[in-house]
Amino acid sequence: MIALKTFNRSQLDDFISSGAFRQYDFLPITGHRALSHIQNPKASDEDVLLILAFYEEKLVGYVGCFPDSFIIDGKEIRYAWLSTLYVNPEYRKKRPAKALLKKAFEEYEGRIAITEFTKEAEALYNIMGVFEYVFPKEGKRYYFRTDAAKMIPEKKPGTKPLKPLFQILDAAANGLISIKNLAVQKPDFKYEVLNRIDKESTDFINGFSGRRDAYEINTFISYPWVLEGKKDEKYLFSSFADSFKFYWIKILDQDNNISSCFLLQLRDGYLKIPYLFSKSDLAEVVRFLNYFMIIHKVKGFTSYQIRLNEMIRHSSAFSHIYERNFTREYLFHKDLLKLLPEGFSPSYQDGDADCMMV
Repeated sequence: MIALKTFNRSQLDDFISSGAFRQYDFLPITGHRALSHIQNPKASDEDVLLILAFYEEKLVGYVGCFPDSFIIDGKEIRYAWLSTLYVNPEYRKKRPAKALLKKAFEEYEGRIAITEFTKEAEALYNIMGVFEYVFPKEGKRYYFRTDAAKMIPEKKPGTKPLKPLFQILDAAANGLISIKNLAVQKPDFKYEVLNRIDKESTDFINGFSGRRDAYEINTFISYPWVLEGKKDEKYLFSSFADSFKFYWIKILDQDNNISSCFLLQLRDGYLKIPYLFSKSDLAEVVRFLNYFMIIHKVKGFTSYQIRLNEMIRHSSAFSHIYERNFTREYLFHKDLLKLLPEGFSPSYQDGDADCMMV
C-alpha cells in the first residue's frame, strides 16, 4: 500500500536543513528549490509544498506544489501549480502517481493548475479526467546561431558518435554569422542593465495589471530553482546549468523616464523574456534584444509575448536565422475553473506559473 507524507513550509525547511532529503535513491527536491518554495510570497505556512510517496518505507515518487492566487473582484482565489511529478518506473503498477495527485487535489480542494508538462505526464493528467485545457499561449522560438552538436544527438541518439563533426560545422556556420553581425551597432537610446528590479521600475510596473509584482519577481531572482554548476544526477528535474543568469533591463526616453522594462533569463545560451512591461511600440525593445543576443552569443530566444512577437515580425532589426511556432498549454482542474467567472482570462506573462524558474 502507498503511504504519503506531506511537507509544509516549516516541515520542508527541517527536511532540507537536516539533510534527510538526501537519504533516498533519488532526490525528491534540491536544497535551493526547497528554499525557493519556502520563500514563495504566495505560500502560506499551512500550504503543502511537497508530497512523498512510499511503498514498504521506500521512496517511490513525489509531487511538488507551488502556491499561487488570483484576485478577482477583491476576492482571493488560492490554487497551486504542480511543479514536479516523478514516480520510480519500477513501482508504477502500485499507482503512486494517482495517489500523489489525489493527495494534491485533497490538500488544495481541487484548485490545481499545470503547465510545461511532458507528454508522459500529460497522458496521466488526461486519464484522471479532472483537467481541462485552457488559456493556450502562442509563441515563437527564434534561432540566432546553429547548435547541431546539441540538438541532433538529443533527437537522434544514434548520431552521438558524429558530435565532433557537428561541432566543426557549428563553428564554421557561427563564425560566418558572427562576421555578419559585426555590422550591428550598440543601441543609440538610453538603457540600463541591472541584476534585479529597482524602485523606479517597481513604480512603473505598478501601472500594469499582472499576476506577480516586483517583490515576487525579485524573490525568485534571489531564490532560483537553477544554479550554475554540475547537475546532481540524483535529481531528475532542472537544478544546475553551465550558465544561468537574470537581467533586468530598463529602456529610458529622452527625459530619462522608463518607456519599457523587462526581465531576461539566459540559460546555457538560450534566452527567455519572463516579464515585459511597456508603454512604447516595442521597436526599441526589439533593437535591444537583437544587440543583447549578438553580444551574448545567444543560440535561441523563446517568447510568448504576443505584441513583442508581432513587432519582431515587422522588424528588419532582428537578425535571427530561423524561427518556429510553439504553443504553451495550461491544464486547470475543473474545481478551479468553477471558481472563475465566465470569460475570465489570467493574462499570464511568460514567467508566470513556475516558468521563470527553469
